[in-house]
Parts: sequence; structure tokens; C-alpha cells
Amino acid sequence: MTASPALGTHPPATSDLLRSVFRRHAAGVAVITAAHGSRPVGFTATSLTSVSAEPPMISFGIGTGASSWPAVSEAAHVGVHILGEHQQELAATFARSGADRFGAPTSWREGPEGVPVLDGALAWLVCRVVTRVPAGDHRLVIAEVVTGDPAGEGRPLLYHQGRFNALRD
Repeated sequence: MTASPALGTHPPATSDLLRSVFRRHAAGVAVITAAHGSRPVGFTATSLTSVSAEPPMISFGIGTGASSWPAVSEAAHVGVHILGEHQQELAATFARSGADRFGAPTSWREGPEGVPVLDGALAWLVCRVVTRVPAGDHRLVIAEVVTGDPAGEGRPLLYHQGRFNALRD
């Protein structure tokens, strides 16, 4: 084992340090959607987590400065879409500020509880928002699963080192 330098020689905690460390963490890619009046909204998330099996619950983080935050802050239900490696462009579209996320070529429909459901995802859920917990400049949204479909085809899309990647065997 290689000896590491004393803890005192490492940089202090900053947002840059956190981002640098998490670039090394491979994460699955999801798109979260919600209805905001008659307008659908959505964003790419890598912070999706399974929280509880009984009842089935998930969580995700969203920045309070994100364009989707006003809708998510009021939404009773959200859609959660697990993206496949064939959906890199879709992930990039929903991550891009100012993009027309629901315009062509995005294919979607109104799903249960009026939530936008994206076509072609590996799996999707519609969830009832239970709470929004303040967490620095973000909110941690905790939601209970209402319905979903796990039957999509393909392999998962990953995010690593600032890029979307395919899973390797």
C-alpha cells in the first residue's frame, strides 16, 4: 500500500474539490420531468437514489437556480426516466441551459398524473412528491413511486469524467 500525505496537506473543502472528486464517480443518468401548468419541464440528473422499498421511494437533487426548479418546487408528481446508452443526445438536451427540451426530436407523451413521460427510456416512474429538503444551494426531493414501466430495451447510460459514457463489460 502506498503511504498518503498527512491530511493537513490536502486542500480545504470547496465546490471545486467536490466537483473534481465526483467526476471520478460513475453515475447512472436520469431525466426528471414535471408539468408546470400546460408546459412540460425537465432536467438531466445523476443524483437519483433509491430510498425505500416499503413504501417504494426515490430521491434526487435539484439546484434552486435551475430553470426547472420553480416547476419542481410546486409539482405534486414528477417523472423519473432511466436513460439508455442510445440516449446520449437526449441527456445532453435536458442538461443544456436554454434548450427546447420537449421540441423535436424529443418524443414524449402525457402520462399518469399529467406527468410528461419520455419515449424510449430503459425504465420510467411517476412519483408523488413527499417532501423537498433544503441542502445548501439544492433541494433534495423525496418522492413515492405511484406507477412505472421497467421494460425498456438496452443498456444504461453513465456519466463519468464530465461525459456521457456507455457501460463496458
